[in-house]
Amino acid sequence: MDRTLQIPLQQRLDPAASGHVSRRRWGIALLLGFGVLVNYFDRVNLSVSQDALRSAFGITTVTFGYLLSAYSWSYALLQLPSGLLLDRFGVRVVGRVSTILWSAASFAAALSSGIGGFFAARLLLGVGEAPTFPANAKAIGYWFPAQERSLATAIFDAAAKFASAIGVPLIGILLLHFGWRWSFAATGFISLLYFVLFYAFYRNPSEDKSLSATEREFITRGGAQPEDQVKAAKGAPLGYLLRQPEVCGLALGFASYNYSFYLLLTWLPSYLSATHHVDLLHSVLYTSAPWLFATFTDLLVGGWLVDALIQRGWKPIRVRQIVLIGGTTLGLGIFGAASAHTPATALFWISLSLGGLAAAAPVGWSIPSLIAPRESVGTLGGIINFCNQLSAIAAPILTGYIVQATHSFSGAFVAAAAFLLLGIAGYVFLLREMEPIPEPA
Repeated sequence: MDRTLQIPLQQRLDPAASGHVSRRRWGIALLLGFGVLVNYFDRVNLSVSQDALRSAFGITTVTFGYLLSAYSWSYALLQLPSGLLLDRFGVRVVGRVSTILWSAASFAAALSSGIGGFFAARLLLGVGEAPTFPANAKAIGYWFPAQERSLATAIFDAAAKFASAIGVPLIGILLLHFGWRWSFAATGFISLLYFVLFYAFYRNPSEDKSLSATEREFITRGGAQPEDQVKAAKGAPLGYLLRQPEVCGLALGFASYNYSFYLLLTWLPSYLSATHHVDLLHSVLYTSAPWLFATFTDLLVGGWLVDALIQRGWKPIRVRQIVLIGGTTLGLGIFGAASAHTPATALFWISLSLGGLAAAAPVGWSIPSLIAPRESVGTLGGIINFCNQLSAIAAPILTGYIVQATHSFSGAFVAAAAFLLLGIAGYVFLLREMEPIPEPA
């Protein structure tokens, strides 16, 4: 008898069912996740160092708001160019250059002798880290079948929340014992470590000699984005993508998410200190609680649960819509923090908000690789992240002005909730069914 006929049908249709598919793709996901972890150590470092930098450079609350957003200026400016460069030159080349730049920026911040030099170091950091999320979205599209993409995306997206959870207390303790310069130098050394790992291990599937034939077939048959060198030479035109309603809806929704995310990323320790009179040591410890919860919901709900339901036969579009829109709706919990009178109440509402937004985020970041024309994931990711970073620029500055004018964070939280309502409308009325964008003529 033909032994092939004795193999269960599911195993013949899906090599993963036989248990013989290697898992190199998950190593790539972990590598990308470590890169995001390092990125966000760089970002939270500044928010933890507010009091130390005020003493060192004599800056006001409004000036610190501008300093918080400086990184996002260059980061936002380079989103569209970095997306185009990723589609043209690939993840490996652009990733190596960007990692070296952000490592240099961390050391430059540690050595700054004045606010001007520090500001320049933050601008350079934005240049270096600009390709990270579009590159990760493109890499996940290459390396993962559609049914595993949410969890793979959640691994690198959750790293952003986990970095805030562990980075804030660790950097806070480092700052208290060794000073702010050593906290920035430490992130520089970690960045260099990531450069070595990325240089040694990242390849596209077509270039990776350690990728087994079985796993390569599993990835390809599962709907991974094909590598197309001819299409990579040009990709879909930027103007063509900007005219698509799905792109506009995804960009608006993600921008509203990132406004609340950056408000909390940059101002949460200051909010706990100023409003609830929590000292620096305890504020950085309390700050980790909502970020840990966000890490959990990112991985469990936005990642594992979405993929598990799709693999069990649930309609992929409905699963992604429910988590994307439902999670963003839970983000409105930030409104509750506006009237919180105790640290515990504030942390409850902030944890609910961040948890919901974190669950929605990996679904959102998986969408570019699902709907973009061939070899245009980087460009589409750049568009999305450009809009994200406009919010990242606005959130710290507007919050600084609101707090200075009202001596309260309540107005800042209300503004964030109002923006989230616009984002939900974008998902519902513009993104709609998440249909793939047709290839341009």
